[in-house]
Amino acid sequence: MSAAFPRGTAPGSPAAPGRRLLLVHAHPDDESITTGATMAKYAAEGAHVTLVTCTQGEEGEVIPAALAQLAPDRDDTLGPYRAGELAAAMRALGVRDHRFLGGPGRYRDSGMIGAPQNERPGCFWQADVDEAGELLAEVIREVRPQVLVTYRPDGGYGHPDHIQTHRVATRAVELAGREGRAADGAPAAPHHVERVYWNVVPRPVLDEGFAGLRAAARAGEVFPFPGFTGETGFAVPDDVPGVVESAAEVDVTVDARKYEKAKTAAMAAHVTQISVRETSRGDFFALSNGLGQPLTGLEFFQRADRAAGSAGVGAVDAADDLFLGVSA
Repeated sequence: MSAAFPRGTAPGSPAAPGRRLLLVHAHPDDESITTGATMAKYAAEGAHVTLVTCTQGEEGEVIPAALAQLAPDRDDTLGPYRAGELAAAMRALGVRDHRFLGGPGRYRDSGMIGAPQNERPGCFWQADVDEAGELLAEVIREVRPQVLVTYRPDGGYGHPDHIQTHRVATRAVELAGREGRAADGAPAAPHHVERVYWNVVPRPVLDEGFAGLRAAARAGEVFPFPGFTGETGFAVPDDVPGVVESAAEVDVTVDARKYEKAKTAAMAAHVTQISVRETSRGDFFALSNGLGQPLTGLEFFQRADRAAGSAGVGAVDAADDLFLGVSA
């Protein structure tokens, strides 16, 4: 991890980046899949981009047979390996400030819904939300972001760690508004995060992406993805995290197609988890289930306060900038 702010550029100093973005994700690879192009865009434009990852993803399935020994039921060394993949992904995106929540290995990956790993002491699903929230609040008070991005209350698709990430991020925003302590024990001034977003995907955009994927498959440009046996194996929209029914539910669309190749490179860096294919009809990827999904530089965000029914949000509908209307 690089220092968040080099000497003389701490928040409030003349040389500090005017825009500061904090993203909170559950596992290595989540950041690149759902927000990679956005991260690359803002980093390239000079914003300070910070990523906090809550676990090392120790329970993930391993795609390459040559790396099968990393799996939790074998050597159980997948977590540190995925941390290395994440570091490579951050280089691809141009993001210099990345932390694991509480340090690498503080919280272990919890596994999918109903998995016995969710009952394991020390897994993220079992974390005390106030304790984990305060760890994240320390980062917020240090970095002082105007904007925070995380998941919807259901985690986007119901994974326990994604749900817990939403809870911890929401609590951290509350706790950061109180005075706290920095890592060195010095007092840390409270900080108010002006805007919280949840990353989402509107169904019409997803449908268009899947149509392109089917066309690429018919042309023989995409497959074989690992485990793919035919067109009926495509993931359907209900399988994709964060789907909302219409564009009307999106508050900000970040057009970062200029940075799509950086996103593709970041996703490809997560070699244990993701297979990437580039075609004339666009780029596509698959996770360990072998089901193809579209890869795009358009990324979509819903305001948390809008979702809660707050008034006054309409002014930013259809915006193209996460920082529109926030203070410098």
